[in-house]
Amino acid sequence: MSVLLLLLLGVFTLILCVLGGRKRRNGEPPLITGWIPFIGKALEFGKDAHKFLEEHKKKFGDIFTVQIAGKYMTFIMDPLMYPNIIKHGRQLDFHEFSNKVAPVTFGYPPVIKGKFPGLQEQVKRSFKLLQGDNLQLLTESMMGNLMLVLRQDHLDPRLEDHLDPRPEDHLDPRPEDHLDPRPENGGGWRTGSMYDFCISVMFEATFLTMYGRPAAARRHSGMSVMREDFVRFDNMFPLLIAQIPIWLLGRTKAIREKLISCFLPQSMSCWSNTSQFIRERSRLFDQYDSLKDFDKAAHHFAILWASVGNTVPATFWAMYYLVSHPEALSVVRQEIHDVLQLSGVEFGSDRDVTLSKDQLEKLCYMNSSISESLRLSSASMNIRVAQEDFSLRLQGEHSAEVRKGDIIALYPQSMHMDPEIYEEPQTFRFDRFVQDGREKTDFFKDGQKLKYYRMPFGSGSSKCPGRHFAVNEIKQFLCLMLLYFDIELEEGQSRATLDSSRAGLGILLPTTDVRFRYRLRAA
Repeated sequence: MSVLLLLLLGVFTLILCVLGGRKRRNGEPPLITGWIPFIGKALEFGKDAHKFLEEHKKKFGDIFTVQIAGKYMTFIMDPLMYPNIIKHGRQLDFHEFSNKVAPVTFGYPPVIKGKFPGLQEQVKRSFKLLQGDNLQLLTESMMGNLMLVLRQDHLDPRLEDHLDPRPEDHLDPRPEDHLDPRPENGGGWRTGSMYDFCISVMFEATFLTMYGRPAAARRHSGMSVMREDFVRFDNMFPLLIAQIPIWLLGRTKAIREKLISCFLPQSMSCWSNTSQFIRERSRLFDQYDSLKDFDKAAHHFAILWASVGNTVPATFWAMYYLVSHPEALSVVRQEIHDVLQLSGVEFGSDRDVTLSKDQLEKLCYMNSSISESLRLSSASMNIRVAQEDFSLRLQGEHSAEVRKGDIIALYPQSMHMDPEIYEEPQTFRFDRFVQDGREKTDFFKDGQKLKYYRMPFGSGSSKCPGRHFAVNEIKQFLCLMLLYFDIELEEGQSRATLDSSRAGLGILLPTTDVRFRYRLRAA
């Protein structure tokens, strides 16, 4: 009897969902709802977003609406239409979505105007400290911190006794890493996992650059533990963004609280060389008595994720594509030496090297290589929330009716993989973005020049404010790796592939890590 009752209730619920479900109105894009109430097409989209959208584009055209986990998302697939979407500042808003999702994800209270008057505007203005002259200072600081970490952990083990002692958690567990890696002393190679290598160096160097150093040492103790906790949190990040309650995600809440506690004011007040960006944010938070110390720390933790969450995988892919294409690696390495020579710098592996922001900007082929790796690995989704029912102008005389609360989405990966825009789009071409010795910016669709042709960092008001610093970090890391080391992929392993489970959230991670080997280059 109870089984029959459950079946009847299930059928009744399904009938209500079908009868009460959304119907397409006149002038609206094609509507794709799926057969599962509320869930809609979420499972298919989550499995392979790019494939899903391309298949529906062939069937429904360049604009269609999909029900995904209770939300109605209208996808704009033609990049020629992007400018019209991006300029709709009043009717399409990004901040409604981010202001709702970010507090839940990172554990701080929503920045409500009534409770924290003026805070949201001041925090937004603080991001200017990642640009201009402040970008120069950040770049210089990052260069020094990268050298510090690489010198102590990877460059010359025999010098470790003469440098600041490393905390025990920095000791590399791989016994082969204690070999003398210099070619003239037997050519000993070290082996490692490339993603692990990238995150171990970039995570700590970025942390030191943004938040500073402890009072009595050059490096923080417990950094590897923090990094491991960060990875555990980051693995749950897609579920948190999808607004899955954190209490359903195992120990994620405890891990998040542990990470947040690293940024409590009593700890940060003891650090030196903190970036002006973080100092300004701390000053702003201190103006609000209703903002608890834990809430302030949660805001700082959010910046840590923003600083490394996408930069680390972007660094991995930039390094992987160069190392797996020896010709590209050779050209970029020579370009670095040429830039140093033009500045009168004679490089030696026994000396620290510094590359300024101006020098980094001269690395045309490296910049192209990074742009190409971002094109191949980024799967960000640019979203706006409709603030009212209105007619969305697309291109020419074309328009589409949208409803208040609907999400308008651009999915640039489809553009990045368009063979009309990029010849052989699945192929890595390190010089794809170089033309006559300068950056190539002319890309076309349907015979028309594209205003937006590469969008790994978002667009308009949602464009990443730290994008210039992120690219500089990647350039600096690659410069040091190519100057100091011979690098090769280990044989007998499959080509690295993208993990599409984070589609829509930025740079995709590799499905599995890649083994590689490295040694100091001959002086």
